[in-house]
Formats: sequence, C-alpha cells, structure tokens
Amino acid sequence: MKKTIFITGASRGLGKIWTEAFLKRGDNVAAAVRNTDSLKELSAQFPENLLVIPLDVTNKNEAFEAAAKVKSHFGVIDVLINNAGYGHLGAIEELQEQEIRQQFETNVFGLIWLTQAVIPIMREQQFGHIIQISSVLGVIAFPTLGIYSASKFAVEGLTESLSAEVAGFGIKVTLVEPNGYETDFGASSAVYSKPLAQYDAVRTALQEGNKQEDYGVPEATSEAVLKLIDSENPPLRLLLGKAGVQWVKYAYSERMKTWEEWQTVSEAAHGK
Repeated sequence: MKKTIFITGASRGLGKIWTEAFLKRGDNVAAAVRNTDSLKELSAQFPENLLVIPLDVTNKNEAFEAAAKVKSHFGVIDVLINNAGYGHLGAIEELQEQEIRQQFETNVFGLIWLTQAVIPIMREQQFGHIIQISSVLGVIAFPTLGIYSASKFAVEGLTESLSAEVAGFGIKVTLVEPNGYETDFGASSAVYSKPLAQYDAVRTALQEGNKQEDYGVPEATSEAVLKLIDSENPPLRLLLGKAGVQWVKYAYSERMKTWEEWQTVSEAAHGK
C-alpha cells in the first residue's frame, strides 16, 4: 500500500538511499534537507511523488512548519523517519562546550521538534509510525565516541517513553539501531575535537580493533526499512547489521553478570 513518508537527513548516506527506495516503489516522500540541490536528480525523476523541504532540524519553528507543509501537500503523514544527525568524535576531556551543545541540538533536540510536530497530525489521523534513527552506539559505547553515544542514549530513552505515551492514539514507534556502514559517517559528515596527545593510544587501539567486515553495505538496509514501515506490528527496536547484533548480545550478557554478582548489595539497598 502506498505510503507518505516524511524523512529528515535525506541528502546523503542512508537517508538518500532510503528516499530513493521509497520513491522507486511508488511511495510519496517529503525529504527534508539543508541543501535542496542534493536531490535535484530525484526531483526531476519523481516530480509528483517527491516534496523537497529545506530544513534546519535544530530550528523548532522550521520543524513545525515543515510538518504542516507535508500534511498540506500530501494530506497525510504515514511515517516520520528522524534520520538527520551526525557523529562527533573526541575523548570526553577533549570536547568543547559548543561541540557538546551542537551534537545534542541536532541529534536530540532536532529529533524532538519533528516528533512533537507530527504527533498531533498522527493523533488526528489515528495512525502513524515514528521511526527514530538511533545507533548501536545508543545501546553500547566506544571510547572517543562518548558524546555521540550520549545523544543516541538520550534518543533511546525518550523514544521508549514515547512509544508507551502514543500507543493509545494508534501511533507506532521504532528505534532503528545500525552498526557501522560504508558511508561518510566518519569522514565528511563527522566532526572531530582537537585531539590531546594523551588519548592517542586510545584512538590507535580503537582503529586497530576496526574490522572491514564490521561495516555493512548501505544499500542492503533498504529492504529492512521497507519491511519495517510495512509491518502491522513493528518492533520497538531494530538492529541493522551483523556486527551490532553480536556487540549488543555480548554487552548485555556482561551487564547481567555484573548485576547478578552485585545483586545482594542491590537488594540490601532497598531497605525493606
């Protein structure tokens, strides 16, 4: 069934790949981007189905105006995909205040504004699906990616609450948690703090631990996302990629071991 999908961060990477996949199968797509030139070719190819919207997701007013424009243009919003975001790399000591604030402005506040903007629309429709693009690093954390993980951990928490809040309105909610993919995430789209030499060994160890097979093929994610938006009963969480599944399984087994080892201390702290 044809859907109307509102997606942010559609100018490159996974967002652009998914936008093209939606259009090719006949869906209507409202693609929010900072630079509309990035979607010129798709606009020419799908003039009836694609609405390109210039948007700075950190601007709350623009976010609400964009959602209203999508509703006015297509008459409905079946799916919101909050995909806009970027990675900031730097050890915690290396982070500057503005770098921290900007990471959260984009990855967290931008997502909140769009979510708030579409909820009334979907509530009135009595249906809809909000998909938040998180990361496997919203479930586990690696060194020098702490502020990025912090932003995605925030997305995980607020989205889990959101899913319970809006379920009665017929709105479904999903967190998509990709592992690394062969995109420009760590290159042109990433931001790096000024490095301190004291953390060079940490960075080297992380780089040496990277395996090429841990990075997935971006185009392979399209089928999974299409299945997700077509699902009558979508999951709250969906990992994308083989590496992420293994990392999360290991991380949670280790957490359970620790919690169980300290269970008597935890229970004694209850006080009664």
